[in-house]
Amino acid sequence: MKKLVQDFLDRYLHDEESIILILLLTAGLFVLLYFGGILAPLLTAIIVAYLMQGLVDALLKYGLSQRLAFVLVYTLFFGLFVIGLFFLLPRAWNQLRRLIEELPNLLSQWQSTLMQLPEHYPNLFSEAQIQEFILSIRSELGGYGQVVLEYSLASIPGVINWLVFLILVPILVFFVMKDKSQLIEWAGNFLPRNRPLMSKIWHEMDQQISNYVRGKGLEILIVGLVSFLLFEVLGLNYALLLSVLVGLSVIVPYIGATAVTVPVAAVAYVQWGIGGEFYTAVIAYGILQLIDGNVLVPIIFSEAVNLHPVAIIAAVLVFGGIWGLAGVFFAIPLATLVKAVINSWPSKLMDGTVDQTMAPTE
Repeated sequence: MKKLVQDFLDRYLHDEESIILILLLTAGLFVLLYFGGILAPLLTAIIVAYLMQGLVDALLKYGLSQRLAFVLVYTLFFGLFVIGLFFLLPRAWNQLRRLIEELPNLLSQWQSTLMQLPEHYPNLFSEAQIQEFILSIRSELGGYGQVVLEYSLASIPGVINWLVFLILVPILVFFVMKDKSQLIEWAGNFLPRNRPLMSKIWHEMDQQISNYVRGKGLEILIVGLVSFLLFEVLGLNYALLLSVLVGLSVIVPYIGATAVTVPVAAVAYVQWGIGGEFYTAVIAYGILQLIDGNVLVPIIFSEAVNLHPVAIIAAVLVFGGIWGLAGVFFAIPLATLVKAVINSWPSKLMDGTVDQTMAPTE
């Protein structure tokens, strides 16, 4: 056992930079797990500034000065931030509250359909089971509705924390974008001068994650906006709320679009029943998803993140379970980080040479 451990250490931890990188990753994970809530405004600002830097670089290619590019991009960010905070969120919240208040009535409309299940599938459902299911759903929905109605009064400390978060993030984004070079130089002072392994990992991460996260943000905006216009044209109830859900559904590959199909179809069914308008809404939503997957995604993502579907789903489950929606959004970038570390890690062969397929390069 001792020899096995020694062989492992000699093969994968023979390099000084490897040990330093392990310590840095461990420290970073510790900070995220135990101080992530406290540092949430700073971490959010760093992520947003990193995303906005792509737009700054694009404007610089057209001959704009660094200062003008920064001003234009930050103005765009602040404008979107204000629109989301004072227009989208209040209306989406009101529609969510109205939907929860109306769910018992909607359930009454579904009750006749549910009561037909014992007739068509007597071996699977009984009338007593359906009645019990309806009563339990009514009870749960009543509790959720009461929670939503009393949320603003019962969560004043949480509201204050959100206000602090919303005030700090734009300010921190401004300074992180403005003083990017100084902050990077300051952080670099804590790293080894000779760091080929870290450079290789960062190069691979910057190529794939910048493309993925910026592209995913653009995809959310496009899909959400188009779905809102589509639902408004069709006259579907809760158009803004459903479009927000559809936009956010693209965060989770393979699962999000399927999951959001249920509320879209349910609202259409309750509003129109089984008929031409219902089928139009469902087919239009399906066409939107097809266009997103087969046209929009290949255009936006110039460099695909090369991860197996099983790895993507596992990353969503793990990081989503740790950090919630933020973990779901960054599951693929974090999985890409793990993949980049594994691919770039130097491995000493039995003859003492370093495996060139995994050796770090500048």
